[in-house]
Amino acid sequence: MNNFADLVQKAFYMGVGLASYAGERATTTMTELRQNAQKLADELVERGEMTTEEARQFVEDIVNRAQQEQAKEDAKKEPRSEPRRIEILDDEEPTPSASSGNAQEEPEDIDHLRQEVERLQAELRNLRQE
Repeated sequence: MNNFADLVQKAFYMGVGLASYAGERATTTMTELRQNAQKLADELVERGEMTTEEARQFVEDIVNRAQQEQAKEDAKKEPRSEPRRIEILDDEEPTPSASSGNAQEEPEDIDHLRQEVERLQAELRNLRQE
């Protein structure tokens, strides 16, 4: 049981680490985008093709568009609040490869598996409450 708790804890920490890394990476990407847009705008101002005010607005527009696109992508990837539920149905017939040849053992195996699933679900609920 302790191994399961350790596994859940490690998975949680891995998720937090990935989220942190993604946030850092997004910040770096936006900073790079702003710098590149500023360089382009500065070159256009030097050539006389754009005023300083137009260059400032140009950079802000590019950064705002990138942030809006990123927000749209993040909304599409919205995570589920709960794991997907799995149902065990009684009306399925066992496959020939799965049957052991003894019909008396199969219902016991199914009952045992159901009890194990229920025990694991209860353990998961307890871990969520802690």
